[in-house]
Amino acid sequence: MNLHPKKLFPEVENLELLNHQPITKRDLLNFSNIILSEIKEIVALKEQPAQWLKSSEVRKLLKISPGTLQNLRVNGTLNYNRIGGILYYKYDDIAKMLNQ
Repeated sequence: MNLHPKKLFPEVENLELLNHQPITKRDLLNFSNIILSEIKEIVALKEQPAQWLKSSEVRKLLKISPGTLQNLRVNGTLNYNRIGGILYYKYDDIAKMLNQ
């Protein structure tokens, strides 16, 4: 995270003046607000689910049995890819199925 001094101290025109000024509570408050907003952005990015989910993850997400998941596959309701004997489902396909 690179913070430019202008982002921290928008009211200061000459950044050289910052070298000789003490840090105030207002400066610390500005800094903490900036840090909190950066953390919120990072957490929001990490909360997105994985693009590909295994069968067990799909069953937990949808709260369905293995048989129901198999019926969704057989009916063509839910697309999947088999890689090395493991079935993977796209999260976007699951979301589309739920929105139908």
